[in-house]
Amino acid sequence: MNPEKLQHLLHTATNRRLLVIGDVMLDEFVWGRVSRISPEAPVPVVEVIKESSYPGGAANVARNLRPFCAGVHLCGLVGEDAYASRLRALLNEERISTDSLVSDPGTPTIVKTRIVARQQQVVRVDRERRPDDLSRVIDRACDLLAGILPLVDAVILEDYGKGFLGQEFKDRICRLARASGKVITADPNPGNPLDWSGVDLLKPNRSEAFDMAGRKDHGAIDDPLKDEALSAVGACLLAKWDLPGLLITLGEHGMILFERGKDPYHTPTRAREVFDVSGAGDTAIALFTLALCAGATPREAAEISNHASGVVVAKLGTATLTAEELLASFSEHAG
Repeated sequence: MNPEKLQHLLHTATNRRLLVIGDVMLDEFVWGRVSRISPEAPVPVVEVIKESSYPGGAANVARNLRPFCAGVHLCGLVGEDAYASRLRALLNEERISTDSLVSDPGTPTIVKTRIVARQQQVVRVDRERRPDDLSRVIDRACDLLAGILPLVDAVILEDYGKGFLGQEFKDRICRLARASGKVITADPNPGNPLDWSGVDLLKPNRSEAFDMAGRKDHGAIDDPLKDEALSAVGACLLAKWDLPGLLITLGEHGMILFERGKDPYHTPTRAREVFDVSGAGDTAIALFTLALCAGATPREAAEISNHASGVVVAKLGTATLTAEELLASFSEHAG
């Protein structure tokens, strides 16, 4: 992609508004150092240096969008607890609209706490409980979304398999969004087997794609375009849900885009170093969708998504990127 086209797309994106719907959570990080083993058990003792927290899950998708566009709305389920208050405050600091966050006193806010020492995760502690009955929550969410959808250009469904995105809710969202003529993309979770008909693009990683196709993955080869098993999975998923597009992220092998009636398109990884892959999928779906609703072709959107993911995996923690970093990545890999 030439620099002029990229600059045009980024400029157009500044006028776009997007809606992210899915499992929201709070990502906590405890940063420290290890100097000894505990006398109580054969585990390292982490001396805490600092602590930080960020919006996670679907909220991290919203964070990745915010530096590039006019506005981001976030719909998800939180509890009525201190973690929800912290999450709302962090989102407000980043000017992400929380008007469509739905609170439920019986469902605690999802929190993932990562303890990191010497740039390595020592352990992760998850606090979560699946909601017992989502019918009332879904009705409230749909009422809120009906008022927001006319204001946005695209909808991203971000499924972490925590129970918020059920089949009925997903179908209702797609009907509302389709009636409003919005771009709809989704990041699926095989642990929550949904019918993804009605979306414009699905973005699983390789493992998720094979899982959803019901096929065993015998391992990747260096050239994804010659990977017959991968091609078969792509064709299978396109047909299964009559998808216009399927973007499969391949880690060190980049990404491959399958489109109905077209040859697959592979874009190799743009990552220079990999420090932390947490949140890379959030970046991928965020920037692909933003590029698409800014006027990019699916292949151009895949290139932008791939460069953006390459930037964030070189950072520690639940990271985002700026337009300047994205432009620098394209400049570095030009030619």
